Amino acid sequence: MDVKTLSTVIGHVSSATTLNVYAHITDEMRQKAADNIDRAITGTEPPQEKELKPPSRTAFQPVKGKYRKPGTGCISQINDHLWEGRYSPKINGRRMSRNVYAKTEAECEEKLAELIREMKAELTAERERGKRAELAG
Repeated sequence: MDVKTLSTVIGHVSSATTLNVYAHITDEMRQKAADNIDRAITGTEPPQEKELKPPSRTAFQPVKGKYRKPGTGCISQINDHLWEGRYSPKINGRRMSRNVYAKTEAECEEKLAELIREMKAELTAERERGKRAELAG
């Protein structure tokens, strides 16, 4: 399936998030791409290496888990200069999602914490109004 559709299906805000999390490029893939470019430009086959190089190590960067404890939201890196924080509590059986965006992970954590405090206050006030309405009705 194409990246845009997959991104929508799994709930990412942008297809860049999906590509950053799930798409990885290997050295072999880079070499094949370079060979295809050479073939297209020169019209000849690239020379084949007689010795196989051992696979080189790439810089491993672990992906931070998307899900955290209930009530704490989640944070993901959209690209090298944008972070997304998401909080999605269930209200009356339906998810109510809200997002915040920031240039750094720490700033995103702060914005997300503030968003969660605000939403919890709203939900508490809404529950109180509902209880008062039940008692009055």
